[in-house]
Amino acid sequence: MANPLRGEVVQLYKNLLYLGREYPKGADYFRDRLRAAFMKNKDVQDPEKIKELVKRGEFVVKELEALYFLRKYRTMKKRYYEEE
Repeated sequence: MANPLRGEVVQLYKNLLYLGREYPKGADYFRDRLRAAFMKNKDVQDPEKIKELVKRGEFVVKELEALYFLRKYRTMKKRYYEEE
């Protein structure tokens, strides 16, 4: 029987993989860490535990987006304002 949460997990993995392309330490570093994190939890069968892990993954997505927005903001600020 296929797990109904599988699609959600796959979508999260793809989203994180996409966001990892711009990671400061490099895409390869991020991909390796992402793969390790997902492989560590590959045997989880409890739907509640899976939902909890997906929530944690969505939190990581938000943190990455915040990191990228902050980097973009700092770059724009450097371009338009003189350093004091």
